[in-house]
Parts: sequence; C-alpha cells; structure tokens
Amino acid sequence: MATRTRLTPVQRRDQLLDLGAELFASHPYDEVHIERVAELAGVSRGLLYHYFPSKRDFFVAFLSRENEALLAETAPDPTLPPIEQLRGGVVAFLDHCIAHEHGVRAVFRGAVSSDPAIVDIVSRSIDLEVERILTAVDGHADVAPVLVLALRSWIGMVRASCYEFLGDRTIDKQDVATMCIGAFVGAMSGLPATAVPAGLLRAIADVTPR
Repeated sequence: MATRTRLTPVQRRDQLLDLGAELFASHPYDEVHIERVAELAGVSRGLLYHYFPSKRDFFVAFLSRENEALLAETAPDPTLPPIEQLRGGVVAFLDHCIAHEHGVRAVFRGAVSSDPAIVDIVSRSIDLEVERILTAVDGHADVAPVLVLALRSWIGMVRASCYEFLGDRTIDKQDVATMCIGAFVGAMSGLPATAVPAGLLRAIADVTPR
C-alpha cells in the first residue's frame, strides 16, 4: 500500500496557491470558488480556510506570490543599454499578462482592484520598477519629484496598454513595446533637463531621431 506523502505547512500552502493559480489563469475572479481548490488538493475545506480565511485573502496571497514572479521575470539585464533593458522589461511584462490574463483583469478593473492590500502590492511593485530605471541610468542622487511622477505615470500607461492589448490580440506585441518606449522617450523629453539624470539624457539621445 502506497504511503501518502505528508506536506509541511509551507508545502501545503504552496500547493494550494499553485492550484489557485491554475483556476485564476483560466477563469475570471468572480467565477473562481476556492472550495474547488480544496477538492483539487484532496483536503478539507476547513484546512483550506485555515490557510486562507476568505477568497479575498487567497487572492491577495496569490497575487503577492505572482508579483514576486513578475518582478523576477522582468528583471533587467545590466549588460544591455538602458533603453534595451526597458524594452526587455516591457516585453516580459506583456508575456506575463498573456500568461495570467484573468488575474491581470481582476487587478486592473475587477472586483478586487480597489482593495487596499491589492493597491499596496501594485504600488510597491511600481516603486521597485522606478528604482530599477534609476539604477540603470545612475540617477539616485537628488531625484527630482517631477521625474518620479513621470516614471510612475509612464509605468501606469504601460500597465493600461498591456490591459488593452489583452482585449485585441490582433495587435503585435512588439508594436506595443515600441509604442511604450516611444512614450517613455516623449515623457522624459518633456521634463526640464535639470530633472533628468545625465545617464537618462544620454539613453534618450541614443534613440531620438536626429
């Protein structure tokens, strides 16, 4: 008789989140019933609710883990020029949105989009993306508030563009990435020169038509 492997609490939690990821990847948020996760895992509903008291708690845990994966997937390659690092990050983000369409929709315009915990996860993710851009162009000294505003606004535009892209797959992914890079160059070019780090000015000059 086969012996059933006993999972540690951490392994069990990861197993439940793995199963939940499958459901959120294939169903809209409102159609996901986390009791189904318990059925798929072969555990009682009571055990599931021990780890996640509600669907909202489950989704927050799921999104937090997915966000860590997203940040890893979009990590820049420091050997590339800054603009190419940026483009690679945009393409990686598009790929992530394609692979996790329902989760993206739930966060962007779904039932949980205004949940404080979800807002906090998204905000911290944007903060890290701003940090990555500044790191790529050596721009940490005396960062102008208007530059941070521009970077956060651009990241918001990228996320909105990715969301719209999900609704029309006739659009080429690379065209979306090119549009986003063009918008970045335009946003940075519209700032006072004193607000833009020298490394970023050089990066923009390299891709601006003369």
